[in-house]
Amino acid sequence: MEQTALFSKRTFTLLMLIGIALNATCFFSNILEPDGALYATIAKHIAVTNDWSNLFSNGADWLDKPHLPFWLTAISFKLFGISSFSYKLPSFICWLVGVCYCYKLSAKIYSVKIAQLSTIIYITALHVILSNADVRAEGYLTTFILAATYYMYNAYINNKLKDIVLAALFSACAIMTKGIFTIATIAAGFIIYWIKNKEWKEFAKPKWYLLVVLIFIFILPELYSLYTQFDLHPEKIIFGKTHVSGIHFFFWDSQFGRFMNSGPIKGSGDPSFFLHTTLWAFLPWSLILLLVVINQFKRSALSYKHGLIIGGSALVTFLLFSLSKFQLPHYIVIVFPHFAMITAYWILEKASDKTLKAINTAQTVLYITLSILVIVLVYYTGFCSLLFPIILSALIAIVIFSKSGSYQFSIVKKNIGFAVLLALFLNGMFYHSLLNYQAGMTAGKWMNENYNGKTVTMYKCSPYTFEFYCMGDVERAGTDSILHNTYKDRMLVFTPAIRIHELDSSFADKKITVLDSFHNFHVSQVTLPFLNKDTRSTVLETFVIATITKQ
Repeated sequence: MEQTALFSKRTFTLLMLIGIALNATCFFSNILEPDGALYATIAKHIAVTNDWSNLFSNGADWLDKPHLPFWLTAISFKLFGISSFSYKLPSFICWLVGVCYCYKLSAKIYSVKIAQLSTIIYITALHVILSNADVRAEGYLTTFILAATYYMYNAYINNKLKDIVLAALFSACAIMTKGIFTIATIAAGFIIYWIKNKEWKEFAKPKWYLLVVLIFIFILPELYSLYTQFDLHPEKIIFGKTHVSGIHFFFWDSQFGRFMNSGPIKGSGDPSFFLHTTLWAFLPWSLILLLVVINQFKRSALSYKHGLIIGGSALVTFLLFSLSKFQLPHYIVIVFPHFAMITAYWILEKASDKTLKAINTAQTVLYITLSILVIVLVYYTGFCSLLFPIILSALIAIVIFSKSGSYQFSIVKKNIGFAVLLALFLNGMFYHSLLNYQAGMTAGKWMNENYNGKTVTMYKCSPYTFEFYCMGDVERAGTDSILHNTYKDRMLVFTPAIRIHELDSSFADKKITVLDSFHNFHVSQVTLPFLNKDTRSTVLETFVIATITKQ
């Protein structure tokens, strides 16, 4: 029997607006090294050169990720100019579309009330907020997977051609974002469901073979681009060798090669990696998800109507990631909508009042712990005044600890309060201060203010943020001979300060003048000595912009 909705329409709309606004704080921060800045420079090259087929990085052909995210970003650069905002905008818009599909898919498979909670859980999960700030492929990929699953589910229950076409289109978009393994996340749940329920006739239906054919047709732009850049040019040196096929890499090395660790890009996987990653990445909902998995996963979350489709896809994807040798935390984000649906169903339909009461207490402890950690971190880093996190934590606490109508709603309020505090702290304050230690970014902006449009050479370094933020021509010199070959009467150079003595030796007859210096740290891998305001200076590098001129 249908329970009373957890939220009124007005309350749900308000909570959604809060969640979306929290993720929109991503626009307060700049682009993070290395991956985000790398992808931004690749898209910038497309927008500046109008070369939509070839991907370049560090002045060389680049073969790793498919083209679609770079095309969408380059279109944004064309429309709105090259900036951090226009880099993050298409991913954020795509993510918003994915939020809609998360609701639609959950409402279709479960119910409206479960769809409401699923969507709120999804948009307030920690790594979703982080992914919108540090944009890679996951914002795009999650949306394409959700949309493809939604239309494939429609095609399964109603046999309409329109749904087959749309399922194929979004599946192709997912493939052109991350590769063919994305099909596993889309289709695995359906296959498991059909096998479990002995629906063998589904495997013989022509519509699914039509789906495969259409997917292949829709990915032809990607295949054409790879073929023209790599397969037509066997003389190019890629991964240290010639005769590298872009098509082969796309279908094999980038996916199976990474999974089996036999391709040119290798990793060292740990089967437990995504277990502990999920525990922090899905905060503040991960403790509840853990209860679902331990106590209710088989009996409840998967038994509801077609819930096995969602749970099966999540399980297969999680296992593939865990068995792979190439593992990064942001990969797991693509199944967060699945986790959200399973968690929402359990909270609303299966959890007892006693269990919900215990969860409510645990979430109270979690929020208080976060508040203390934020205050300690602000004091420890000295990035801003302590007044901000203290007042913010207190104001949020007043709201979330006010009387609630049910344990479920109390849990939701605490977890949204958790997300509010974390998003405002990270995107509104912490990242803003942290990213000032990206020398490439600060030096690139300095160049725009002081030598706008001038050519500058990166000498024995290659920070992607410098190439992205500097609006002038950026050249590269990895050796002294290359630098000598490009030298004219005057040259601007961006380089680590420790390289200045090499310039003095190489250009003994020239004058080397340091114009400004910039602190640098690998901010995506912060350490305690860096976070500590008293020891930070001991672990910082220094980069400089210098001129080489005649004596």
